[in-house]
Amino acid sequence: MASLGELTAGIAHEIQNPLNFVNNFSEVSTELVAELKEAQAAGDAAEVDALADDLALNLGKISHHGQRAAAIVKGMLEHSRQSTGERAPTDVNQLADEYLRLAYQGLRAKDKTFNATLATDFAPGLPLVEAVGADVGRVLLNLFSNAFYAVRQRQQSGETGYAPTVGVATARVNGHVEIRVTDNGPGMPAAVRAKIFQPFFTTKPTGEGTGLGLSLSHDIIAQGHSGTLSAESREGQGTTFCVALPLNGAAH
Repeated sequence: MASLGELTAGIAHEIQNPLNFVNNFSEVSTELVAELKEAQAAGDAAEVDALADDLALNLGKISHHGQRAAAIVKGMLEHSRQSTGERAPTDVNQLADEYLRLAYQGLRAKDKTFNATLATDFAPGLPLVEAVGADVGRVLLNLFSNAFYAVRQRQQSGETGYAPTVGVATARVNGHVEIRVTDNGPGMPAAVRAKIFQPFFTTKPTGEGTGLGLSLSHDIIAQGHSGTLSAESREGQGTTFCVALPLNGAAH
């Protein structure tokens, strides 16, 4: 699976963004208060009003970004509480969006020069799925991390005009909710594709992969959730992994 270190780095970077806004707007607001006092002392009512308006705007931005940081922490705590193995109604769209961004930030923490397009296509009104959110989250983190690894490898090959893209789409299909994770990386030959769910099989260099991520992910989805995890890939075009989770009462 993706290492705990990568997940931690992703969370830290995701929280750092709103906290940077909070800190910056706080500093600017302190300066505005000083200017407001000067304008007040000079009897410049128009300047006092303008500065007060700016201060109110800044405080609104501080509140907004503070709530964003709090929401990230709350989401992660909820996922950690669900790791008891008990299923609960889960918003697949929210889960997929959250772990896509965490995986991206996790890789960017290791390589700040890396950039990719994140393409999301979430089905509106998707029903909640009875799932262990933390376990499905770990599967998604693994799939996203692999996708970013793949597009980074293709990018580093120096291909002209290549734009790394990782996407996630959700849909309701035949009594299941499907999550499709796509990348436009180098793709996999058929011989590799046939083995990817085998324990300890990895295409990554020594030290970069355990070969257990996809094997464990397959077990979590197939055995833990009565779902399916499958892969499609074309060399030179990219790879798509599809997670299908049964809806309440749906037969496997």
